[in-house]
Amino acid sequence: MKSAVENLDPTRVRLTVEVPFNELKPSLDAAYKKIAEQVNVPGFRKGKVPPRVIDQRFGRGPVLEEAINSALPDLYGKAVSDAKLEVVGRPEVEVTDLTDGEALKFTAEVDVRPEFDLPEYKGLEVEVDDAEVGDEQIDEQLDGLRKRFGSLVGVERAIEDGDFVSLDLVASIDGEVLEDGTATGVSYEVGSGNMVDGLDEAILGKNANDEVDFRSTLVGGSRAGDEADIKVTVGSVKTRELPELDDDFAQLASEFDTLDELRGSIAERLAKSKKFEQGAQARDKVLEAVLEQIDFPLPAKAVEAEIAWRNEQLDQQIEAAGMTREGFFKLQEQTAEEFAADLDKQVRDGMKAQFVLDRLADAEELSVNQGELTNHLIRRASGSGMSPDQFAQSVVSSGQIPALVGEVRRGKALQSILDNAVVKDASGNVVDLSELADGEADAFGRAPGDEHYGHAHE
Repeated sequence: MKSAVENLDPTRVRLTVEVPFNELKPSLDAAYKKIAEQVNVPGFRKGKVPPRVIDQRFGRGPVLEEAINSALPDLYGKAVSDAKLEVVGRPEVEVTDLTDGEALKFTAEVDVRPEFDLPEYKGLEVEVDDAEVGDEQIDEQLDGLRKRFGSLVGVERAIEDGDFVSLDLVASIDGEVLEDGTATGVSYEVGSGNMVDGLDEAILGKNANDEVDFRSTLVGGSRAGDEADIKVTVGSVKTRELPELDDDFAQLASEFDTLDELRGSIAERLAKSKKFEQGAQARDKVLEAVLEQIDFPLPAKAVEAEIAWRNEQLDQQIEAAGMTREGFFKLQEQTAEEFAADLDKQVRDGMKAQFVLDRLADAEELSVNQGELTNHLIRRASGSGMSPDQFAQSVVSSGQIPALVGEVRRGKALQSILDNAVVKDASGNVVDLSELADGEADAFGRAPGDEHYGHAHE
């Protein structure tokens, strides 16, 4: 087999491949066998029809087509390997010549990884937020805990902020009640803002059994994003009574005997959380500092494929929610053009990050062992809603193991940058993040970009 590479642009090549006909013999033999098992010819058992009889009865064309279709993937793969290409995405293959008994010629256009030199990535200095925990933050956590143990008590007065009310709602547009625009006995915490805009203002000061009308933008259903008239009928009005903040409450709400011990535990947990926030900030900032030092062209087809995939995913989510794209954009307070521009930037930024981290992993000769891959798989499974076994089966069956290995390597590359960086908080103190590293990928989740990219290039 002979092959040649033509550079179409910095990130796209055309492979021209010529295969002597004798190299196709294994594929031709397999094609005859497959066709023999599918056809019925009088005088021959199924699967035992000789090639000459298949040629006489059905012609040589179907055999050649079957043989070429089965051989092309391996032939393309060998040509890529021989040329030492780092391809990105699926090729566009065209058979340019097939002369029976002589040769097969085909071309394959495919994106390749861009060439670039790594910028300086060791000794970077970045600043993160301070990690101090104040009494106000601890008090906020305690208030949330008290609310969990509070009790609702009915009141006979006008609705106030923080009350819990039972509501009946009816939405209509141009006088027509929407089929999916009614709800009965909805429980709502006044001031939470987790329903339609304008609801809080409409019901504040009202009493049980009062009715009130207002206009708002629907946030769900078939007309999500559209303006509608909403009629609200107030049912019951209740207030939440909170337990006293004392040692008895600490014993009720936790394993601690005193309120001071509970406060100390909350402070410790908040401090640990802020430490992780510092780690995540540092991770993002060191990568940003590396990426700012370098620019290179991205594979156009790979960008297009990833954007198309992301749009398909969005359309499925919108359809599942019973919405339209127009309604979705209204809720996001964004035009279709703004969304497209944001998506394009997300994909390009993620792709650039992955290329740089992959190259850095190569430079550092980073590898992935079975334990690291297993730990990463378990973490990914927990975020997918599947058990580790189910997720593993899904990954193996879809051929995504190389993609997971790539994620782990990129995480380790990013951790390497972070390990060699100087991280200071806003007060100028050096921040030690070593205790957050877990030895597998990075301690703060997947590398930036992995959630946006990886479906079109592995």
